[in-house]
Amino acid sequence: MARPKPEAFDKQKIVAENRRARYDYAIDTVYEAGIALTGTEVKALRSGQGSIAESYAEVKDEQIWLINSNIPEYSHGNRENHEPKRPRKLLMHSREISKLHGAVNRQGMTLVPLSVFFNGRGRAKVELALAKGKKAPDKRAATKEREWKRDQGRIMRDKG
Repeated sequence: MARPKPEAFDKQKIVAENRRARYDYAIDTVYEAGIALTGTEVKALRSGQGSIAESYAEVKDEQIWLINSNIPEYSHGNRENHEPKRPRKLLMHSREISKLHGAVNRQGMTLVPLSVFFNGRGRAKVELALAKGKKAPDKRAATKEREWKRDQGRIMRDKG
């Protein structure tokens, strides 16, 4: 008998979120990946520091790397403190990596980190999306749609 599939990501504590990604990109598929971190990086993330606003992921040598993410140095760290903007290896199954590599190469898609969080077991994870960049008219249409939904909610609330 097959083991039941786990439910959607069990996010316990969101540390960093890339809110701009959903506006700039059309999200296709979302994956969960672990991050290879040092001790001071984990402590800095647990204290709520960290940013992935201008970061992206790329496939190199059958591995996925998180580039340009910022985890500031841990305040109580010693000389073994980490480098804030170093590339960090993302941990995924090789089948998933090859699938992402093919999509990026053939279809011109991008790997965008959506959020960094700690799961129920206390492990640091990244929510990684396979996405395609939106053009300006698409962004305008999305804004128009969002505003109409907001107005629709107001009308329904007021009219009852």
